Amino acid sequence: MKTEVILIGPIGVGKSTVAELLSIRTGLPRRSMDVMRWKYFDEIGYDWGLAKQHHINGGFWGLYNYWKPFEAYAVKRLLDEFHECIFDFGGSQSVYEDDALFAQVRAVLEPYAHIVLLTPAPDQEESIRILHARNSYASDDQRIVNEHFIRHHSNYDLAKHIIHTKDKDPDQICAEVYKWVMNTGGSY
Repeated sequence: MKTEVILIGPIGVGKSTVAELLSIRTGLPRRSMDVMRWKYFDEIGYDWGLAKQHHINGGFWGLYNYWKPFEAYAVKRLLDEFHECIFDFGGSQSVYEDDALFAQVRAVLEPYAHIVLLTPAPDQEESIRILHARNSYASDDQRIVNEHFIRHHSNYDLAKHIIHTKDKDPDQICAEVYKWVMNTGGSY
């Protein structure tokens, strides 16, 4: 099993912040999918004009659907390119509606022992309320997509541990992730 830590979860739950804190605590570099994905998308022919058309025709949901094959590829590329890191995925890179894409990503992630789902609360509706309040900048389309991320089975199926973030500050969440990793064979 690999010892990297991969943080997944909906938009605005704190993955990037916690990843940065874990990077500082462990001395491991942080690799953010939100930063790297465009490089990987371009490798397999991401068409910015076509993406814009999907967005115009289908809103954020149309754009999201166009991204999915590119995201599955980006997950593999990120994990192939970097090792001994703290990874934070964007909200969409761990959710797949297409069974074949989900199986592909699941197979890539299987060797990783420390995949942590961050979500506000055990109750999905409460999580949605918390994230809507936190992500006040989001468009209605983005809120709908984020609700989908919370309700969809993918995150729960991929996660090897779930941490509920409600009423915890980033340092507390970082400490909880770190403790779980150390208790499950991680070493830094």
